[in-house]
Amino acid sequence: MDFLLSALLCFALVAVLVPILRKYALRMGFVDRPSARKIHRTPIPLMGGAALYVGVVVTLFLFLGATPLSMTIGIGGLILVVIGLADDAAKANGNEFPVWPRVVVYIAASIIPMLFGIRIQGLSGIHGTIDFPFWLEVISSMVWVFALINMINFIDGVDGLASGVSTLSSLTLFVAALLKHQYPTALLAVIMVGACLAFLIYNFYPARIFMGDAGAAFLGYALAVTAVDGAFKSATLVSVAVPLLALGVPILDTAVVMMRRLLSGKGLHRADKLHTHHVLMRWGLTQIQTVSFIYLVAALFSLLSIVLLLALS
Repeated sequence: MDFLLSALLCFALVAVLVPILRKYALRMGFVDRPSARKIHRTPIPLMGGAALYVGVVVTLFLFLGATPLSMTIGIGGLILVVIGLADDAAKANGNEFPVWPRVVVYIAASIIPMLFGIRIQGLSGIHGTIDFPFWLEVISSMVWVFALINMINFIDGVDGLASGVSTLSSLTLFVAALLKHQYPTALLAVIMVGACLAFLIYNFYPARIFMGDAGAAFLGYALAVTAVDGAFKSATLVSVAVPLLALGVPILDTAVVMMRRLLSGKGLHRADKLHTHHVLMRWGLTQIQTVSFIYLVAALFSLLSIVLLLALS
C-alpha cells in the first residue's frame, strides 16, 4: 500500500477544503463567539470538522475501497459530523445544544464498528487466550469508542491542541499497525496523520478556523476505531498499554477532570476550566507554550508505547 501517497492526498484535500469552508462559515456567521469561558477574543469559523471528515473518508475509499473499515469510518463519522455541526450551529447562534441528543448519537456511533466486525474480542496472555463473551465485547468496544469521542472533544480548548495530539496519536497507531502487519489499519492511521497536519496549518495559534464539536468527535471516533482494529486486535495483556499510551494525553486529562468534577459536586458534562491546558495557562504559560508542553508529553507517551511494542515483538 502507498502510505505516503495516501497521506499526501489527504493532506492536499484538507488543505484545499479548509480555506473554502472558512470563507463560507464567515459569510454565514457559523463562528465560535468569544465568551468568559473561552480564550479567543474574536469570532472563529467552526467548519473545520467537515474538511477533516471529507479528506479522510474520500482518501480512505480511494485507497481501500468499500471495506468494513472504510464503511465504519464513513457511516459513523457522518452521523457524528452531522450532530456536531448542529451543536456548532447552536453555539454560533448563542444557544446551548441539548446534551441528550449528542449522547444518543455518540452511543449509536459506538455501535457501528461492531456491525462491521470491528470490536475488542479478547486478550491473550501467558496462560492462553481469553475470549470475551459477546456481551463483554459489546460493552468494552462501546465504552472505548464513546470515551474517545468525548476525550478529544475535551482537549480541544487551545489552538492546535486537539489536532496536534491527534497527529501524534495517529502516527503512533500507524507505526504500531505496521509492526503488526495490519496494513489497512496503518493506511487509516497515516491518512489521519495527513488530515491532522493539514488542519494544523490553519488551527495552530493564532487559529484561523476551529474543528468544532464535529471535528473533535470525528477525530476521537476515528482514533478509537483505528486502535480497536489495530492495537487492540489479538492484544496481549501487556500490549493493551500501547493504544492507552498512544492516546495517553486525552485519557489522563479526562480522568483528572472527571475526578475534579466529582469531588466538587459538578455535573460531569458541565463545561469548565479544569482541563490541563487551562491549568497550565493559569500558571502563566502562553497558548504556544501550553500546546508545546502537551505535545512533548504526548510524544513521550507515543515513544514509550512504540518501545513497549518493539520489546514485545
